[in-house]
Amino acid sequence: MSAQTTQEFEDQRTHLLGLAYRMLGEMAAAEDVVQEAWLKWNASRPSDIRDPRAWLSTVTIRLALDALKSARSRRESYVGPWLPEPILPDDVRAFAADAPSTRAELASDLSLALLFVLERLSPEERAAFILHEAFDCDYAIIAATLDRSEAACRKLVSRAREHVRQERPKRSVNSDEHKELLAQFAKAVGARDQSELGRLFSPDIVFYSDGGGRAPAALKPIFGSDKVQRLLLALSGKIKSEAAPIIKPVEINGRTGLLIVVDGVLYSALDIEADDGRITAIYLLRNPDKLARAFGT
Repeated sequence: MSAQTTQEFEDQRTHLLGLAYRMLGEMAAAEDVVQEAWLKWNASRPSDIRDPRAWLSTVTIRLALDALKSARSRRESYVGPWLPEPILPDDVRAFAADAPSTRAELASDLSLALLFVLERLSPEERAAFILHEAFDCDYAIIAATLDRSEAACRKLVSRAREHVRQERPKRSVNSDEHKELLAQFAKAVGARDQSELGRLFSPDIVFYSDGGGRAPAALKPIFGSDKVQRLLLALSGKIKSEAAPIIKPVEINGRTGLLIVVDGVLYSALDIEADDGRITAIYLLRNPDKLARAFGT
């Protein structure tokens, strides 16, 4: 490969990483896929490639599909709920900027909540949805990428869109409301105020915690305001420390979340989903491997 064609690949690296991360929900796995794409690019003949971005996108999606199918089998034996791995703020901004969709909100949405919903799609639905909804690819391009007919790809996108619509809130709160809800939540947990938690929670709130067998966490999702309140109070009561835990805001996949630090050690990271001014879902990351990769602990 010439220096020119190497630069052509480097020019697309952020785009490819953004594709692979949206597909896999893990940065290390996304980097592995992009490295494989580089090997295929390096072994190709430049004269056979008219559009480097399109060629590399197709290769990356196909590699990510294979990687996702393999990851699914591993995640079936994962201890407790599997949550996506957070990424650093610079990566979030780069990935969002690289997807100049007319559907700007979805193109920039790299939240744990959306990635968690995408995890429930089939690999092909996920690929078709990401290409169409976040990157504005037309069905001819998606069909060529997935080696499917355009009609089949339309069905994939339609099914995926409906699933995402059902799982995501109809009216999400804005950034300021999100931050205010988090601040009120942190205060209520710190004060062990069950009545305030009840006010903040939607009646059908769901709580997901990912310990991965490496840290204590609920092994199944917890549904309902009363159960989630009791669980949170029980968890906060089990934290043994010389000083009160520190709960501080941090950017998690493009929006404000919380870090919980106990005796100077990162204990967990938390993100929420909200609708109509109330918290509808809580995502608690306790797996120390994911925390270390995301926050450098």
